[in-house]
Amino acid sequence: MSEVLLISPPFTQLNTPYPATAYLKGYLNTVGVVSAQVDLGIELIDGLFSESGLSELFDKAAIKAGHSENARRIYGLREEYEACINRVMCFLREPDVLEAQNICSGSILPEASRFNQLDAADSAFGHMGLLDKAKHFCTLMLEDLSDFIIEVLDADFGFSRYAERLGRSASSFDELYKQLRQPLSFIEALSIKYLDARIKQEQPALVAISIPFPGNVLGALRIGQWLKANYPEIALALGGGFVNTELRKLSDARVFEFCDFITLDDGEAPLLCLIEHLRGERDAGKLKRTFLLKDGQVVWLDNSDMLDVPQALTGTPDYSDVAWEKYISVVEVANPMYRLWSDGAWLKLTLAHGCYWGKCTFCDGALDYIGRYEANNAVELVDRME
Repeated sequence: MSEVLLISPPFTQLNTPYPATAYLKGYLNTVGVVSAQVDLGIELIDGLFSESGLSELFDKAAIKAGHSENARRIYGLREEYEACINRVMCFLREPDVLEAQNICSGSILPEASRFNQLDAADSAFGHMGLLDKAKHFCTLMLEDLSDFIIEVLDADFGFSRYAERLGRSASSFDELYKQLRQPLSFIEALSIKYLDARIKQEQPALVAISIPFPGNVLGALRIGQWLKANYPEIALALGGGFVNTELRKLSDARVFEFCDFITLDDGEAPLLCLIEHLRGERDAGKLKRTFLLKDGQVVWLDNSDMLDVPQALTGTPDYSDVAWEKYISVVEVANPMYRLWSDGAWLKLTLAHGCYWGKCTFCDGALDYIGRYEANNAVELVDRME
């Protein structure tokens, strides 16, 4: 059981966890708050791209006259996809040279339209890039399946974003609100299945969802919608990069049908205030950088008298309960620069808070999380690495 459950909503990265929840968990450790974290995106990917997951996916798919030849081909190859998917995912988690040779032989993976780009594969990867070439082939197979899901089951699906077009329309809540009144899609229902399991396991008093990108917005609000309907006693807070940049002038009360609190900028102090408030130790009027709904109106509480947590006291990011075994390394394109985003597990540490320059005309240096520059010293960084 945990007092706080920290959630990354679908989807961010396939190869490594987005670090926001690990940072908050690390801080909560320093103040004695028991917390847990879950990346619902990787939980969903792990369950969906398995033999049983693909079997359910194909059972749900209804091929109609208007569907493309590519979708029909993939559906016709369903047995081949189901037979090899566990093997593919295992390879992408722990690449093996012998298995790479098997994959590159062309006898294992079913192929659809994504494989049409393979003419230059040998020249791109060379003779020494066998593992990368096999990863690329496996990635193409997963992208074929993604194309099938988008065309047949859920037009909003994407490996590193979900319904991103809706999240980008931050100037109005209308389109998102309309979508949230529709039934759950196949992908959303799977996400809720994994969420329900974690809620029952952790039984938290507070769920805190970090929304880093537009492609996480709908998934986060779906989580809130389901929690409100099924666990109304659990408090729900939203924060993260998207919130910090796009919701600074929030006024639409409908958002609070899906959450109780929305916090801005550095999350440590606002989150601690929320925990103390829910314990009955802090009045609601003393919350920090938090939006809430009061008498039907959106209220902003700044509590600027309470200082933010200095870098020396934020604690070490805690990755101890991350499901590392479920992440996969993919090679989407031959360009090695893309590996920074899609390949390998990353443990992320902060070198400095904010920006030492703070004078770029396109950047709002007045915001605390940009304008308050605070460097971490080398000793502190090494201690946190260790």
